[in-house]
Amino acid sequence: IDDLAEIDYSLNSLPAVFRPYIDLDLKGIVHPAGNHTGPPYAAAPFTITEQTDSMLYLAFSEYFFQTSSFAYYTAGAFNKTIAEEVKPGNIFFFFFFFFQTYSYFNISTEIFGSIIPEVAKYSVTPYPVMLKLMATETPLISLQPDSFTLEIQGSMEVFAVLPDSTTQLLFTMNMTANTSIALNIFNQKLMGSLCLNR
Repeated sequence: IDDLAEIDYSLNSLPAVFRPYIDLDLKGIVHPAGNHTGPPYAAAPFTITEQTDSMLYLAFSEYFFQTSSFAYYTAGAFNKTIAEEVKPGNIFFFFFFFFQTYSYFNISTEIFGSIIPEVAKYSVTPYPVMLKLMATETPLISLQPDSFTLEIQGSMEVFAVLPDSTTQLLFTMNMTANTSIALNIFNQKLMGSLCLNR
């Protein structure tokens, strides 16, 4: 898939050939790159509603998404550092899903100081801020008939970047985000609507 994850899509069994269609049962297991040990999930059987008005049907199980989440978590993909001079257009979807940085990341201790009085006492002079975001557990993905939910538990460390380029930890925040994503097809495009549950 990329430098972090590989997919095993070998056949589970011989293709089932019927007069109107062929049924292919593929594994669909995602592994961390170079590590094909079994993920800590059991694959549950599932069925597809029988329909005949389209040429091709694809079905993805919850297991496929669970192994994907586990592979990327194991590879450290959910650990991000955001510092000053992040270029516009970078997509960051860790805690704030599909949050797009429209301008240079330029948050200072002065901004946090207006929210958290202890930061204002510590840092009288405004310093640039660096954020370290990390998942503390494998993100959980569960499928519903018309949407899926994603829950991420993680932590955020906020550092002041001092004039000599060293950093000073200001505070750490633990958080859990639970979101629902509903998928729809609009104008021949797959669209998603995101709802933050808690």
